[in-house]
Amino acid sequence: MIQPPIVRYAGFLVAAEGVAALIMAAVLLVRAALGADQRIVSGWGTALWFLLIGAGVLAGGWALITGRRWGRGIAVPTNLLLLPVAWYVITSHHVVYGILVGLLALSALSMLLSPSAVQWMAGRHEPPDGAQSN
Repeated sequence: MIQPPIVRYAGFLVAAEGVAALIMAAVLLVRAALGADQRIVSGWGTALWFLLIGAGVLAGGWALITGRRWGRGIAVPTNLLLLPVAWYVITSHHVVYGILVGLLALSALSMLLSPSAVQWMAGRHEPPDGAQSN
């Protein structure tokens, strides 16, 4: 079955989430290198966490963009986890940012759980050109 365009669009959203995490890692690294206070939160450790998570999410987005089904296994849990993050941001008096994060997560989830995306995910691999299927 051919990959539906909605899966590719979701892949771009997920890849953007990965890039945002990588940017956050870079910001935290710069802050830690410039001597930001490390007593409450370790900038180095948090940057490493954002680096690893961001790279994984970016890889999942790239997988969806290029038609690899395994990317959905990264994208769905990532966006499910972004929903409570959005709620936390909203309740931390940053309503606009929280709503934007929530809408991003809901948009990606609605694309990844759409009927065409689910059918694509459940479909068998097509045989290569010239090969006969049994």
